[in-house]
Amino acid sequence: MMISPPALGLRCEPIDVVRIGLIGLGQRGLQTLRRYTFVEGAEMCCLANLDDSSFEEANALLRTSGRSEALCFYGETAWQEMCRRNDLDLIYICTDWSSHARMAVEAMRCGKHVAVEVPAATTVEECFELVRTAEATRRHCFMTENCCYDWFSLAALELRDAGFFGTITHCEGAYIHDWRNRFSEGSHGAQTWYKTSCWHGGNPYPTHGIGPIAQLLGIHRGDRFSHLVSVTGQAAGVESLLGHGNTTLLTTERGVTVLLQFDGTTPRPYSRIQAVCGTEGFARKYPLVQVQHESDLFEGEVAEAFLRKYMRGPAADLWREGSERGVPNEMNYAMDCRLIYCLRHGLPLDIDVYDAAEWSCLAELTQISARRGGERVDIPDFLNLHF
Repeated sequence: MMISPPALGLRCEPIDVVRIGLIGLGQRGLQTLRRYTFVEGAEMCCLANLDDSSFEEANALLRTSGRSEALCFYGETAWQEMCRRNDLDLIYICTDWSSHARMAVEAMRCGKHVAVEVPAATTVEECFELVRTAEATRRHCFMTENCCYDWFSLAALELRDAGFFGTITHCEGAYIHDWRNRFSEGSHGAQTWYKTSCWHGGNPYPTHGIGPIAQLLGIHRGDRFSHLVSVTGQAAGVESLLGHGNTTLLTTERGVTVLLQFDGTTPRPYSRIQAVCGTEGFARKYPLVQVQHESDLFEGEVAEAFLRKYMRGPAADLWREGSERGVPNEMNYAMDCRLIYCLRHGLPLDIDVYDAAEWSCLAELTQISARRGGERVDIPDFLNLHF
């Protein structure tokens, strides 16, 4: 008899008001704090950072929005001290990605639910540890992949359910973003992050591209990623930061192919591609919104208007709500509000620990394949660790 994985469809006790401890007050952490001034049913109760330089700005944001100031902890072990508190429900991790998995595991072991920035882990072993810990503690581990709440992604899910694509045979996703001017600007941490990413050797930042595709294909909900091959160019030489774009081809057990790209060092315009190919229909967001069904082709504003008619469901309603409220980013607002709503009502989360592991493990697996000249690499089945 098949046993359902312990954290699949996980439901926990409803939480009336979600009390949050936020780790990391860099650019992303402060952005998260600012977003949560719009989110109902949640309180930013505690902040942890390596130093105390951002606490005044953070609490000023809370005061200005009419919320209570947060307790502040700083130092190397501040985040651990915060995780051990008994008056928090959710630990929100906005640190450098090398610490994501370690902090998430500790927080779950302390009985806290976790929201962790992307990628949730940087190695396959860290992904296994996230899954094992979530299953053992029965705590949620939500990776904050906001691109799953992009208006196009939400519309594509509805089009799939309506049968618009027919049988989906191929998808394409990417993170293409010109970072060249950031190698020498900003903080030392930002410089290190960008440079390390470009020298990674594979795709260090796969979740923006793969997340919406995985949800569209029902990964670990009827299909799974089977294997990949990956290559990385060295257009400007091994020692150069420029031209190290990565291309990965994944295949699912059902035979669907996925093209995934990463490029942060050439003048290509920003793109996540977001292409869906089926036997009856096609849709793509970048560089031009296009929709084709049989012989009918729509492009640009006409295609976007067509797609937006298919934005339905709770997340889509929140996206529109965010737009009406003038929040800085509608997909972040929809993501945060959905997370809090599900925690408050004891519902399974839109993105679970298996998603976090399956999408994040690609960072190491693409690196392995690319460094071996495009060798095939199998992708673990994270749902079957307990068999």
